[in-house]
Amino acid sequence: MPGKGPWPGRDSELNPQVTDHKKNILSEEAFLILHSGEIPEVAYYGSIHYLTEDPEGPLLNIEPQDLMSLEEAVVQRYRTIILRDLTPGNRDSKIYRGLKRCAANWKRLVNFSDKRSIDISSIRKEVIEALKDFLSQEIMGVNSGKRKTCINCSYSVLTEFAYGLLSRDDLPARVEMLCTGK
Repeated sequence: MPGKGPWPGRDSELNPQVTDHKKNILSEEAFLILHSGEIPEVAYYGSIHYLTEDPEGPLLNIEPQDLMSLEEAVVQRYRTIILRDLTPGNRDSKIYRGLKRCAANWKRLVNFSDKRSIDISSIRKEVIEALKDFLSQEIMGVNSGKRKTCINCSYSVLTEFAYGLLSRDDLPARVEMLCTGK
């Protein structure tokens, strides 16, 4: 990605200081993405704009390999917010966004990682276990009368999310009664 600044693509071979400076700037941007809001891709594209085109930015020339730390930050931020919304202890807190948002974020993560051939198999395993635990605890809590359901999506949204991760047999049968609609 060409920038308009003083660090053209191959200058780093001639000047190692440029490489260190570039790495530091990219590291700062990755940190910002890790701590960004609900849609880390917005922060990712904002970072690329800042790094390469913004007159107040460093105007770097960015090679595809330079984006790897930013892409990993996007993946890790998605992981954080997806697991946040699958943590039963968060259901009644202000940070909880619900299964509807969780399903949307999972879809965004899968699309982002597929476009860039990023392996998210370890995150998939975490999400599978978290989803199973979440649904189990939600059903137990509601059935015991200790809580009202916090599932804020339709059964079709939940099954699309779940069947992308689980087999049909792994989705608890009683979960449909907790959903907001078909």
